Amino acid sequence: MFRKIGSRQLPLHLMVLPALLLVLVFSYGPIAGLVIAFQKYSIVKGIGDSEWIGWDNFRYVFALPGTGDVIWNTVYISFMKIVAGLFAPIVTALLLNEVRVSFIKRGVQTLIYLPHFLSWIILGGIMIDILSPSYGLVNQALAFIGLEPIFFLGDNRWFPYMLVLSDVWKEFGFSTIVYLAALTNINPTLYEAAVMDGAGRWKQTLHVTLPGMLPIIVLMSTLSLGNVLNAGFEQVFNLYSPQVYESGDIIDTLVYRLGLVDGQYAVATAMGMFKSAVSVVFVSVSYYLAYRLANYRIF
Repeated sequence: MFRKIGSRQLPLHLMVLPALLLVLVFSYGPIAGLVIAFQKYSIVKGIGDSEWIGWDNFRYVFALPGTGDVIWNTVYISFMKIVAGLFAPIVTALLLNEVRVSFIKRGVQTLIYLPHFLSWIILGGIMIDILSPSYGLVNQALAFIGLEPIFFLGDNRWFPYMLVLSDVWKEFGFSTIVYLAALTNINPTLYEAAVMDGAGRWKQTLHVTLPGMLPIIVLMSTLSLGNVLNAGFEQVFNLYSPQVYESGDIIDTLVYRLGLVDGQYAVATAMGMFKSAVSVVFVSVSYYLAYRLANYRIF
């Protein structure tokens, strides 16, 4: 085997080995524990001696009063994040592409890119302070113009939209880089031809820039389908409260409460397994569409 790898490639393979071991131990190893979804699992008895009960855990979790709302919240929030997460970086990339002063362009890119590196623990604290109904900057501004304060993170009408806005704030700078890279691949002679035909900046954007970005837009749109059931556990967990369970509780937070808070490990595993199975379907469909529509390959 080492002869086939070659002496020059062997150090590179050895560098990958620790990461491969971590993936095997923490990502593939726990898959064996999914069997407890079909058991009346007991920590004392363990996996080997726990009673097998078939699909009863799945029937139980789907019979819970709030399960339907949780699934709807997950899909609804995820879909809004996907749409906003595509629209915001595209618009930002188009606007930055029009900036001709280099240091301003780079400065703006750095500022909008910075939140991507911050954890939701930090950003969650910032959001709580900014949106506080008593001392938050947003509600102080509302009070200044004579409006009543709004409890953004404690009102079911507002909470899902706060999740979407804060997610866009955190991630749109990172996604903008992808679209800026796509803009660099557009042939400059197309703009020159458009100018010769009398096209202004707006028509150049419509007829040259957007068509040039279309392949990457289609690719990012189709790949995002795999996140339909990923509404963002870290974000929701750091921002939600029992007051907004009705509109903000998602599958991941339900699994957390069932498993780690209530100790119903088998039921939590069943719900998590359901989410994983559906996600695999969406991921497979998204990669197939990306291949068919944008000639995207994963190898």
